[in-house]
Amino acid sequence: MKYLAKTFSLAATVMALGCASTAYAAVDADADAAQALAKKNDCFKCHAVEKTKKGPSLQKIAAKYKGKADGEEKVIHNITSGNKVKLSDGTEEDHKVIDTKDAKALKNLAAWILAQ
Repeated sequence: MKYLAKTFSLAATVMALGCASTAYAAVDADADAAQALAKKNDCFKCHAVEKTKKGPSLQKIAAKYKGKADGEEKVIHNITSGNKVKLSDGTEEDHKVIDTKDAKALKNLAAWILAQ
């Protein structure tokens, strides 16, 4: 009976790791798509993942919305509305609007930003 329990435990662990690696691959593909969309729209001209450029770092944006139920919705609004934004030098300009109508791509980009 003890042998059976160990065998079951080992099998469950192997299955869990297999599922985790599949999920990880899917996240990488989504991250690649999000980064490609950000690059295509020149987001990295003003933003970087870790450091403040003309605009806040993606990590700072993610921290701002961390734990908020409407965080993803607010990020999507910010990247699609063209609202005025205050830059690190104190000036203001219209935020560039992401050039896509694909809701899934926008949601993926927002999720990637919030994962930083």
